[in-house]
Amino acid sequence: MKYALIVFCVLVAGCDAVRSATDRVFSGPEAAPAATPVTTEAATDAPAPAVVEFGWIGAKRTIAGLGDPNTPGRWLQTPLVEVEVNGRVVVPRTGAQAYVTLVPAPGPDGGGSRLSLEVMRALLVPFDELVELVVYTD
Repeated sequence: MKYALIVFCVLVAGCDAVRSATDRVFSGPEAAPAATPVTTEAATDAPAPAVVEFGWIGAKRTIAGLGDPNTPGRWLQTPLVEVEVNGRVVVPRTGAQAYVTLVPAPGPDGGGSRLSLEVMRALLVPFDELVELVVYTD
């Protein structure tokens, strides 16, 4: 009976650890615990590291939803491009990325975009939600 109680406690503790880890991964940055601020002079004087994307220019943000699920392929219909080009989309919340064909769509630059079903599967985003994307063009 002692061993059954010990095994039960270990299993329950393990489930809680897995649940908290998946909550941090899938809930986004608002569910992550806040970092403790660093107050040393060296940390506040250090410049932020520069992020350089070689070969990819034109990083822009857009909000995208599911496009026509009957149209095959990896595409993003967006008003951010004027001609069809190859590109890359990144979900900033998770870091997931996919290479797509950027297809022009009518509307203002701040207008919404539409993702193919295949790209939504590759990015592991829910089909019934809008997702924020960073779009890079070649």
